Amino acid sequence: MKAQLEITGMSMTFPTPKGPFVALEDVNLKVARGEFVSLIGHSGCGKSTVLNVVAGLYRATRGGVVVKGREVSEPGPDRAVVFQNHSLLPWLTAYENVELAVKQVFGPRSPAPRSKKEIREWVEHNLRLVHMDHAMHKRPDEISGGMKQRVGIARALAMQPDILLMDEPFGALDALTRAHMQDALMEIQAELNNTVIMITHDVDEAVLLSDRIVMMTNGPAATIGEILKVDLPRPRNRLALAEDPDYNHLRSEVLRFLYEKQRKVEPLKPARSQGSASKNTESAA
Repeated sequence: MKAQLEITGMSMTFPTPKGPFVALEDVNLKVARGEFVSLIGHSGCGKSTVLNVVAGLYRATRGGVVVKGREVSEPGPDRAVVFQNHSLLPWLTAYENVELAVKQVFGPRSPAPRSKKEIREWVEHNLRLVHMDHAMHKRPDEISGGMKQRVGIARALAMQPDILLMDEPFGALDALTRAHMQDALMEIQAELNNTVIMITHDVDEAVLLSDRIVMMTNGPAATIGEILKVDLPRPRNRLALAEDPDYNHLRSEVLRFLYEKQRKVEPLKPARSQGSASKNTESAA
């Protein structure tokens, strides 16, 4: 596999009042162009830290990230991020929110400037991709949560990134809206062949969308525990997959990793001796 993105020996340590905290330890991963990779694991396993290093928002303590042969040292238009919070500017319309990002990448001072007409057509094209062209002139407070998230995805896609990074983009949505957004994302990725790295806590979402599922071990010093290849044919239909034995096997494999191999073990309370119990009983009496 020829890697578009390569994570090599990534470790991340954060300073704390109690001393250094090792969040990640020796993370290694190669991602091919057009691949959809999901990161899954318990809270605190470093998924967002991995994504932030790839985005250039953090610098790894050791190791690092290479995209198309160049080391990542800062954010760049080749890597667009979609967060759980849509982060739209409330005083701008959907169109203007996307246009603002496009002008940053394709404005007159950019390496590949576009005319005003080309920018307008490109903004409208990306809003059509996420089925938001009918509401492009509405502000965020005039549209639903799912529609806001669609605009956020359109804004990221309009930057023409090599890699789309998504940090639980549908986590705050209701189940029906989430399903619609997942279907829209599959359609967009099939059309554009974008490379996508997505964080999720949803096992069904990971199996439905992914080519590979990267399962993280618990922190501290979290790393990649297992990588599961998802060989389900595309396009994928969620209703048909519900009865598919391969789908259910993959789903079971992820659940087994999360809840057997890496389940969180609660600290046990120290057992009281019989003598202590007798004294407490006598005292209570």
